[in-house]
Amino acid sequence: MDKLERYAQIVKEILTGNARFVPSHGNIEPTLVFDDEHRSYQLMYLGWDGPRRVHSALIHIRLRDGRVWIEADGTEEGVALTLQARGIPNHDIVLAFYSEAKRRHMEFAMA
Repeated sequence: MDKLERYAQIVKEILTGNARFVPSHGNIEPTLVFDDEHRSYQLMYLGWDGPRRVHSALIHIRLRDGRVWIEADGTEEGVALTLQARGIPNHDIVLAFYSEAKRRHMEFAMA
């Protein structure tokens, strides 16, 4: 198994694990969106919280240029730490939701 296939497997397992947690309020359904062709993986929250429609990406990760790009992370603990714990090195994790100027001062990859 090559590096990106292994990374995709890890990402899917992490998102699937997070999908088990249903918000305690509203009628909100965790929904997994896996696109292997474009290497884009999301955990979406869909439903209603009272009169308010919920349609958001809790976690969105893409595999691009040999790295794991975290496009959105709405978790408390931070999905980057979970990726690290699963064996993905810092130099292969990009916190894409931060500007390049901010990424320069972090322990993760620039791009």
